[in-house]
Amino acid sequence: MNIEIKKSIKPVKYESAIEFLEARLLDINNNQANELIWILEHEEIYTAGTSYNDNEILNKKIDLIKTNRGGKVTYHGPGQLICYFVIDLRKREKDIRKFITLIEKTIIDTLTEFNIKSFGDPNNIGIWCNQHNEIKKIAAIGVRVSKWIAYHGFAINVNNDLNKYDNIIPCGISDKGITNLVEIKKSDYKKLDDVIIKNFKRNLEN
Repeated sequence: MNIEIKKSIKPVKYESAIEFLEARLLDINNNQANELIWILEHEEIYTAGTSYNDNEILNKKIDLIKTNRGGKVTYHGPGQLICYFVIDLRKREKDIRKFITLIEKTIIDTLTEFNIKSFGDPNNIGIWCNQHNEIKKIAAIGVRVSKWIAYHGFAINVNNDLNKYDNIIPCGISDKGITNLVEIKKSDYKKLDDVIIKNFKRNLEN
């Protein structure tokens, strides 16, 4: 399985990343490029998916980009690891729900290697942790499928500024909080990207 692995050291502008993904999608559709897993970090930005509502934006002064991914409003910024992908479901089962489950498993498997227990929620997409008897989101997932090629990706909060979420109702969920890895467990997360790539590739090959 030929999947290109791309890692960006410097923060990538959101619009530039999406342009790159969409160009790769067209190339894959035309059998002119390999699938892609891309690890990066964004400069500070808020993005709104196709099902967001205006009342989920509590601070109307924030920089907001409306996107074509699924989901609602979320925040991206320093200290958050983003894994984008362009994966051809024509080579696999054409089952979007199964692919989302694969992404959830990838994140859960990865956090387990850092001794952090996490879980999915059938009613609220994303990955969650029980922190001091409070259910909090640790990772957000947003996917779009075009021509049976899945793209966009997921974001894991590592050591980002959680106060930035006060400007929005993250993912449209008002009764659960947001956390990050260093809040849950002080550890060295430098290898997080490599562990994600390893688990993602393994799950795609199964």
